[in-house]
Amino acid sequence: MQDTSQMDPRQSEMASQAYLQQLKATFEQLPNEIPLFLFTAKGHEDVFTNANREVIRAFRQLSDKITLREYNLDHEQAKQWNVTHSPTLVIAPEKYTIHWLGAPMGEEARTFLEILILIGLGQSQLSDQALKVIQKIDSERHVKIFVSPTCPYCPQQAINAVKAAIEMPHKISLEIIDIQSEPELADQYSAQSVPQAFANDVLIGQGAQPEEVFVLSLEKLEAQTIFIPDSDAELVDTDLLIVGGGPAGLTAGIYAVRSGLRTAIVERDALGGQVATTPIVENYPGFTSVGGKSLVDIMVSHALQYVQIFQGEAVVDIQSGPPFTVKTNRRQFNTKTVLLATGASHRHLGIPGEERLAGRGVSYCSTCDGPLFKGKKVVMVGGGNSAVTEALHLFHMGIDVTLIHRRDKLRAQEFLAQQLVDNNIPVLWDTEVKEIRGEERVDEVLLINNKSNEKTEFQTAGVFIAIGYEPAVELAEKFGLKINTDGYIQQDGKHRTTIPGVYSAGDVEGGYKQIVTASGQGAEAAMTIFEDLINPYWLDGKNG
Repeated sequence: MQDTSQMDPRQSEMASQAYLQQLKATFEQLPNEIPLFLFTAKGHEDVFTNANREVIRAFRQLSDKITLREYNLDHEQAKQWNVTHSPTLVIAPEKYTIHWLGAPMGEEARTFLEILILIGLGQSQLSDQALKVIQKIDSERHVKIFVSPTCPYCPQQAINAVKAAIEMPHKISLEIIDIQSEPELADQYSAQSVPQAFANDVLIGQGAQPEEVFVLSLEKLEAQTIFIPDSDAELVDTDLLIVGGGPAGLTAGIYAVRSGLRTAIVERDALGGQVATTPIVENYPGFTSVGGKSLVDIMVSHALQYVQIFQGEAVVDIQSGPPFTVKTNRRQFNTKTVLLATGASHRHLGIPGEERLAGRGVSYCSTCDGPLFKGKKVVMVGGGNSAVTEALHLFHMGIDVTLIHRRDKLRAQEFLAQQLVDNNIPVLWDTEVKEIRGEERVDEVLLINNKSNEKTEFQTAGVFIAIGYEPAVELAEKFGLKINTDGYIQQDGKHRTTIPGVYSAGDVEGGYKQIVTASGQGAEAAMTIFEDLINPYWLDGKNG
């Protein structure tokens, strides 16, 4: 959905009207009706029931092809379509089995819009590679996707499942389950981190997966991590291919195209990188306070005016150049230069129970998973800006949060640290988490005071971890780039790596982990690449 919250009111109104007209035109061209059925408990009204009505009413104003009928759970149609939860939205049941338990609020409004369009088209719009895989499925798949309105990664995974259900309606059924609306169901499946995907009650995916990887996981009935495409991938020729759609990659794309370079961006996950899951950003110039996702939406909207973005595509192979051949899970790029802006991923504690209970009480994203812990006790591990910001975010959600820090002083900015004091959020100083315990979900953590060596057990429903990031250098290592002693890509100060024609920018280079810094590095790298393409230093046998 378009974000106009930061515009002048008149500009916002004009942009909104233009967007609505564009949506109306899109719906007018759809060949099929879009029947919706809302099932609710008799005499029971809640925020999710009302949200369904409001959202559907808004979309029905765009097209008379969208129809809605509402029934009580005791209606015979509920039994016919196996509806047992309130509210449940049943979508085009004569053709497909797609149920939404909860309501398309927040981030999930984007999912709902795309579902309506796909149903109206009557086509899955799966890529050619995904179609080849899904056609191998020869038995029924009952899919559950657990989502949250606050999770920017959830729409991608939900749409993956919707496409599969539309493509094979007689074999694939789907339930999209809002963990805030259905906390007991989320507990039953230990789905305490979103998105999570189950097929036939088997976990097949944690986090958003590229479309082809999801379909492969669905076919294999086990989580897959990589998809190797067939060799007949579509070809795209560029001067610059940017790998990574965070602040560095998006800014580089703008600067590169404005310099006259044919440019494309590929991003395997959600656009915006870590910023997309940052609750509040208070130090980006021009914004006193802005939600991380809102800032990302503004950046992406700006970048799309210049550069083509291929989201949900993971690079699986690079052949040396220049020119370089880069293969993703969907297509092949022939490019003169490559910019790696792959960012960083959450650093793990590396302790017993962390990996086993990931998504079952262990989380690295308060924005995505926090709502499920409302009214419960959790711990936040870390002492930097991210940890304190996320602890405050959890507190304001109505969660009993305790900060655990291994030192006797926070690394966070004083302004943030004072907010912990002002809100009476407890801090356990000089304390480390040594083990995360629980059978199906987190029950407690084992703590040790690193000064007294005293061990204690701390009861908690969740462990949120914000202890920094590890640079995403796997692709760089596969490419053969030199990595420095700190684990970051080695570059010459102008973002040239040890392989001519390959550049880096952003958190993958190290330095200050700030949005404004990454954006600046993206701009610098794009200008270096422009200059080098005019005068390629590698043709002189020199490595800048």
